[in-house]
Amino acid sequence: MGKLYTADEVDICVIGAGHAGCETALAAARMGLSTILFAINLDSIAMMPCNPNVGGSSKGHLVKEIDALGGEMGRNIDKTYIQTRMLNTGKGPAVYSLRAQADKAKYHTQMKKTLENTENLLVRQGEITDIVIEDGKVTGVISESNALYKCRAAVICTGTYLKARCLYGNTIIESGPNGLRRANGLSDCLKRLGIRLFRYKTGTPARVDKRTIDFSKMKEQRGDENIVPFSFENRAEDIEREQISCYLTYTNERTHDIIRANLDRSPLYSGVIEGTGPRYCPSIEDKVVRFADKTQHQIFIEPEGEDTNEMYVQGMSSSLPEDVQIAMYRTLPGLENVRFTRTAYAIEYDCIDANQLKLTLEFKDIKGLFSAGQFNGTSGYEEAAAQGIIAGINAAAYCKGIEPLVLDRSQGYIGVLIDDIVTKESREPYRMMTSRAEYRLLLRQDNADLRLTEIGYRYGLISQERYDRFLAKKKAIEEEIERIGKINLGPSEDVNSILTDCGTTPISTGINMTDLIKRPEMDYDKLAPLDPDRPALDRDVREQVNIQIKYEGYISRQMKQVEQFKRLEGRRIPEDIDYDKVKGLRIEATQKLKAVRPVNIGQAGRISGVSPADVNMLLVYLNM
Repeated sequence: MGKLYTADEVDICVIGAGHAGCETALAAARMGLSTILFAINLDSIAMMPCNPNVGGSSKGHLVKEIDALGGEMGRNIDKTYIQTRMLNTGKGPAVYSLRAQADKAKYHTQMKKTLENTENLLVRQGEITDIVIEDGKVTGVISESNALYKCRAAVICTGTYLKARCLYGNTIIESGPNGLRRANGLSDCLKRLGIRLFRYKTGTPARVDKRTIDFSKMKEQRGDENIVPFSFENRAEDIEREQISCYLTYTNERTHDIIRANLDRSPLYSGVIEGTGPRYCPSIEDKVVRFADKTQHQIFIEPEGEDTNEMYVQGMSSSLPEDVQIAMYRTLPGLENVRFTRTAYAIEYDCIDANQLKLTLEFKDIKGLFSAGQFNGTSGYEEAAAQGIIAGINAAAYCKGIEPLVLDRSQGYIGVLIDDIVTKESREPYRMMTSRAEYRLLLRQDNADLRLTEIGYRYGLISQERYDRFLAKKKAIEEEIERIGKINLGPSEDVNSILTDCGTTPISTGINMTDLIKRPEMDYDKLAPLDPDRPALDRDVREQVNIQIKYEGYISRQMKQVEQFKRLEGRRIPEDIDYDKVKGLRIEATQKLKAVRPVNIGQAGRISGVSPADVNMLLVYLNM
């Protein structure tokens, strides 16, 4: 290292400008902290190197929660989507998930514009190679040009760039995603600081030329007519625009035969790839091997934007050689004459064992050093952004000397995500799923604002105008539920005619309107003709009234479960506890408790290797 020069002095340095870095930097700057956001290449800001979409099953919940806290992802996709759909509508509202196809280039451009015009925030191109630690806390970061940026906190959001290499067949390219240069220096610095690193892998499919696709052989998938915005700030009519179709096709036995015949040429199976890949988003060769009994797999053909002919082939991620990829793609209906614009590849990169982090996403042993995104061993843009906003809030809280934000598992999917990666063992990229959230009936995407807007406002990320609108919405919901509860209907001809038309049983005695709404065939809107005094309410208010009335019994039961959960979370564990002195703990439990250092009994019970008997021994010790 040559002679250093001091380039700047700020409160917070954010290393990496992917989806985690963007949310981190915006949250910190909006909370009034001077912030620098570093990107190896400014053209990679908020880049979508894999599928150009936002949301989907459980991920839509995360985006709604980010927005409710005052983050940017929801607002940005509302500005740049080219198709939007609500998934899982055949099930209950707890698992409804909004998904939007993004215009990849416009998403990047719009996010970059937002960053560049945010007060207190400087966007800077450059690679950070070292982090300065003095007396156990962060005091600065150093760039490859030997520039010292003094700071009080730093957040690592390096995504898939650390010591990255892209692979397909025998081709190995030492680069980050999309051929961008990788970050070479920071991994060695982190190892010197005693931070444990893993080697993980992810992948992406080929991009193909739209002009070489026969869409007549595929099933068209149109967007929804009734638009639902990701951001609670927007109304449907504000963001409606013409949508672009996606298409569905399938692999077949010819595809699978080509893959099986060439497995020895895949770095995934030849041992060249060292990293662990995501179990829930496997490559096509992985699918064919693991699900050998399946004769076909769904493949979605999705546009990368309005102004490009590049199409994304979702479901065909691969690290097979280029010639094999072309051959297998051409076995799919509609892709017989397809031509590639970009070859599929796998990418390996360094990330951390997130057990080294607190629930605030600060490193346990280094004050002022935080971490967010795929660097924490997760996968997905949404998971990254969710961690980013929490890391940004808490880095700012650290600098301000105020209480950090920790969302628990009953408050949001973000709380589940962070608790899982910090507390539980994971040896593969973590992906959010609705099944991971035990209180998912309470953690719906439709009520994310009711759960989290107060918190975002408290930390200065929600404007007064937006907060006032939120309070008005909350009041309208409460008043309408109360009003509906006072309406009783008799067995008149008009009432029974409407009930019969809706496919439900007519009434023979008086009934409260809330009880009618709870019937499976009925809802709040269907009963409007029987309610002449009903006020004119926005769609989102009506939706909340309907859900809260219809599922009141289930919600009440889950609230009681949360009360029990809160009691365990409320039993704090002293930071200086000596687990070796806790009698009755098994050796494995002692080791795991020392490693994770849980903050409460609830978290202790979720650690892999800590049994209920161990928790009881811990409770006995704490009660002594």
